[in-house]
Amino acid sequence: MTRTDARACRPIIPDPSRPHPPHPRRPLQDSEPPHLLAYLASVPDPRATRGRRHPLVAILGLAAAAVLAGARSIAAIAEWAADAPQPVRAALAPAATPPATSPSPPRPPSAGPFPAWTPDALAAAVGAWLADRAPGPAGAGRRRAVAVDGKTLRGAHPPDGDGRPVHLLAAMDHTSRAVLAQHQVGGAPEEVPAFAPLLAPLDLADVVVTADALQTHPEAAEFLVTGKQAHYLFVVKANQPTLLDRCAGLPWHRVPVLDCTRDRGHGRIEVRTLKAVSVHQFGFPHAAHVLQATRKTRDLHHHPRRCTTVTVYAITNLTTPRPAPPGWPTSSGGTGRSRRCTTSATPPSPRTPPRSAPAAAQA
Repeated sequence: MTRTDARACRPIIPDPSRPHPPHPRRPLQDSEPPHLLAYLASVPDPRATRGRRHPLVAILGLAAAAVLAGARSIAAIAEWAADAPQPVRAALAPAATPPATSPSPPRPPSAGPFPAWTPDALAAAVGAWLADRAPGPAGAGRRRAVAVDGKTLRGAHPPDGDGRPVHLLAAMDHTSRAVLAQHQVGGAPEEVPAFAPLLAPLDLADVVVTADALQTHPEAAEFLVTGKQAHYLFVVKANQPTLLDRCAGLPWHRVPVLDCTRDRGHGRIEVRTLKAVSVHQFGFPHAAHVLQATRKTRDLHHHPRRCTTVTVYAITNLTTPRPAPPGWPTSSGGTGRSRRCTTSATPPSPRTPPRSAPAAAQA
């Protein structure tokens, strides 16, 4: 019979129905973010002062705990709040529960305060809490990176909409994967005007903001560099034909390879190379480098002798050449075997600066 350490058998979450010694409360340290309820308290309450039974922060706290417990509807949140023990209600809604047993816990009804206020205030509060809890970028010398992208929620349709599914534009931290801010937009075409309002309340000083080709506009670059003191890394595609022609017309055959990876898995071999060129007066605000990422794929089962090549260009205002910009994918995420490879002419070295484009190419 194996002996098990008693400390390993302790429950992660104590049972609230059983008496247990209260945990001593200690003040928050300077480097420790406040509790989630402190951020939820900043959400304005649209209800009238007369007739309020429970504060809004108590309802939001119970709703957040219910969703984490698996609730997926307003009715499920109300049932979880009604079945929650008294110690749980006191921990999640201290202002709504007296010391004695409360006969009626805060129940978010179907026609309660949720439809009355905009979800942007709640998303901003939760995003601010996640941003304060987000760890710094791993590794010395690496900058923090934030990705901006829009997605359509499958099966989510607003009750007063025109039948189209809900489309959200969100900003996500590369390291922690936390959603810092999100706004509901009408679709992909409305992502461009919603870019600046989405990032306006965030502190993006010295942060690299990555986005797809839909956001590659001079206004977005000017907003990040001048207004937010941030950096940008935008993908260049056919929606900006002039800029794409300038990127493709650079002398890439004379540029050394900064980074190269070779992955093998799922019946194919993929080789990715990364190059960078310094540019000046390139026709895009604050542009300092143009990147070229090339992926060569060879199918080992169906076409072992045929290679498929895909080339993607990106533009950034970062002035320090690095082998891998923040958040730039250089491997297949561990799905197969990966190893570094070098070219015989120019081995990848962080000390090798990228060559500047000639004046004819820059024009």
